[in-house]
Amino acid sequence: MNKSFTSFFLIICFTLVSYGQSKSKVTEDFNDIYNNLSYNYIYLNDKHVDMDCIKKTYTAKIKALKSKDDVLLYFEYLLDEFYDSHLTLTSHNKKSYRLHSPIFSKTKSNVTLITQVWKSQIASKMPHNIIGAEILSFNGIAFNQMIDSFPTSCNDKTRDDVRSWIGNKILAGRYSEPRNLDLKLSNGKQVSINLDNIKYKEDVGFVSVHKIDNIGVIRINDALGKNKLISQFDSALKTVMNTDGLILDLRNTISGGNTYVARGIMGRFINKTTPYQKHWTYQNFSDQPLVESSSIALVSPRGDIYNKPLVVLANRWTGSMGEGLTIGFDAMKRAKIVGTEMAKLKGSMYGYSFKNRKYGYQLSGEKMYHLNSTPREDFIPEYNVKATTVDEDHILKKGISILKECFVKQ
Repeated sequence: MNKSFTSFFLIICFTLVSYGQSKSKVTEDFNDIYNNLSYNYIYLNDKHVDMDCIKKTYTAKIKALKSKDDVLLYFEYLLDEFYDSHLTLTSHNKKSYRLHSPIFSKTKSNVTLITQVWKSQIASKMPHNIIGAEILSFNGIAFNQMIDSFPTSCNDKTRDDVRSWIGNKILAGRYSEPRNLDLKLSNGKQVSINLDNIKYKEDVGFVSVHKIDNIGVIRINDALGKNKLISQFDSALKTVMNTDGLILDLRNTISGGNTYVARGIMGRFINKTTPYQKHWTYQNFSDQPLVESSSIALVSPRGDIYNKPLVVLANRWTGSMGEGLTIGFDAMKRAKIVGTEMAKLKGSMYGYSFKNRKYGYQLSGEKMYHLNSTPREDFIPEYNVKATTVDEDHILKKGISILKECFVKQ
């Protein structure tokens, strides 16, 4: 046997051994995430997902994985099976789906309509009034076909809630692909738009502040997870302490945040320690029975208190801790809530690590409730605003109107 053949033979053997070791590591990581989903994902019983299908299908998929990118997408699609936007990996690649889109749609009986546009965050003028428009195709492919071919295998794609979730995931789009839509407007006209041509506002700092007719407007710039937001919020609030009323705009908080920041904000608007949210989970140890565990979260006053009327603005891009702040102000009866249903990001999140990856994932470990026992994800503002056009900020306009009514009553 010559040296060149021996070297080639050794390379092949080494490659096969490495390939086998890599597959076994993916299997190990799959078993861990499968077990965590089975026992620690608090919403599992609320989902219509066949876990036996998950086990069988995703075990079989491992043999076809050829690269690290394939493995990442494998775990991404696994989490997508649960049609829950709060279940995410802590990493992505160019073929991953983004987490959100500047428009929101709902699918019913295989018809997908645009119901909201991220008006508060969009800087460019929309070429058409797309509220109520039917989505016909995405990148030239019929939208229902896109939903049917979405890379999940074990969720029920005949359900409207599943199809709606997938539809919005498609609109978020892959990082590496364009997002061209063919639409039929509510007036019957067919048009095309490119979501990637939409320009967003360029936020400066974690918080923005201005005044409208001696009404303060404080806008959180998707920074509820930044602890330094509290000092910036304090500075912003100081400039509007003498206003007749205040609007807290939470319509750009899609990334969520933490309770340290949330309590820091709420504490500036109350005069005594007050409950604002309810947590629920269960505990189990070894083979012992499950025991429910619930608690009420409290917030205490902090600094100079703003006692004037307060309105909180919320929409589909009010997410997670933004949703917690919104229901908290409502539960404390400290603010009028104006807007629409929110992002519906369920639960309080816990982080997990893969044994063989440099990234991890997060799962919901506690259910969150309004004090009146409404699940956080089901909360609808008292002043529910339905936009009819994309040219006007209907939610902000309604918030100002409500505050001015409060001034008259005073």
